[in-house]
Amino acid sequence: MRFLMVDRIVSLEAGQSIEAEKTLSSAEQLFADHFPGFAVVPGVLLTEMMAQAAGKCLNAERRARGNAMLIEIRNARFRHWARPDELIRLFARIETNSETVAVAKCHAEVNGATICTAQLMIAFKPRGDFSPGYRDAVLEDYLAAKS
Repeated sequence: MRFLMVDRIVSLEAGQSIEAEKTLSSAEQLFADHFPGFAVVPGVLLTEMMAQAAGKCLNAERRARGNAMLIEIRNARFRHWARPDELIRLFARIETNSETVAVAKCHAEVNGATICTAQLMIAFKPRGDFSPGYRDAVLEDYLAAKS
């Protein structure tokens, strides 16, 4: 399994809000074990999806502070399941945004119903610490299409 948890950005206001989408295929190996006979997307992956969406929102600002990285999960609540092959819509609204940390209020939906919520704290890692040639194809493709 790859941990690219955002397939597509639907809308984006850099540093303010994002709507994105992710679908996990029923062919993913994780569904054989989580849970046998009733496959669902693990809550930790739903949280990672929301964090990656929020990170893309912050990285779209192109500030010198570096790339967004999740450092704290606050008030995570799971209300319903996401099943294999369901479209998961991800929403993040940036509540605070400084040079060192940001806080995002996030939620995920399936078929218009909220399935989870969380407040996420994000810090920034210098871009030089990432692998040479690293790029966020989903974010870069979205921004290129908008320009």
